[in-house]
Amino acid sequence: KAMCSGKLQTGLLMVGYFVYLLVGAAVFQALERTTEKQEKIAAAQMKEAFLQNFTHLTVAEMEQFMKNLTEAIQNGVYPVGNESQIEDSNWDFSNSFFFAGTVVSTIGYGTLRPKTAGGQIFCVFFALFGIPLNIVFLHRVGKMLSLLCKKLGKFLYEKGMRKKKIKFLTLLFFLATGILVFLCLPSLFFQITEGWSYSEGIYFAFITLSTIGFGDYVVGKQPGRNYFSYYRMLVAIWILFGLAWIALLFNL
Repeated sequence: KAMCSGKLQTGLLMVGYFVYLLVGAAVFQALERTTEKQEKIAAAQMKEAFLQNFTHLTVAEMEQFMKNLTEAIQNGVYPVGNESQIEDSNWDFSNSFFFAGTVVSTIGYGTLRPKTAGGQIFCVFFALFGIPLNIVFLHRVGKMLSLLCKKLGKFLYEKGMRKKKIKFLTLLFFLATGILVFLCLPSLFFQITEGWSYSEGIYFAFITLSTIGFGDYVVGKQPGRNYFSYYRMLVAIWILFGLAWIALLFNL
């Protein structure tokens, strides 16, 4: 019975956790999307004005243009290419979900961030309740994985292996499979999708899963590259399970 209620609790926790992220993503999207669109239109107009007058701009006007351009880029608006970019939002659902995931996991790349007052205040409360929820979630997934570890150990023990050897082997097994599943394979995937080198992929995966999150490399952000629609959502899920694997490693 205890086993059954434990499974139910785990199921409810997982559902609750993902619902929390989905609702958060929807709220961030609702709060931030319009402002972002205005920023994009303003940047496009600035570029237009520059292209019309660039032959007789004063030094001061040029400086101002550079300043505005830098600001636009820091806000995630790239005034490169044609009008279609105004329609591509940094706050579409996949991006918002990715953002919500990086908030609760405390990665915080800093490339996408709320700029409206409402978005910023919501972010504070979202993180306040989301970070503890994330810790509980990772702990629970870690526990499930360590039960797998115990089963593996029990199986080897019944086969007549010594306990110390079993401990070493299970640790090695989880280390090896984890490195393969969470570092080596995703890095290959990033190499293909992002056009990074393999070592850049490894670097990105490590900086992300260790929750350092410098933000110098972020997935799905290169202007002019075609990504499939739920790419960043998929990466967010990889991050969450990768963090659970790291939590388990520390447990072991």
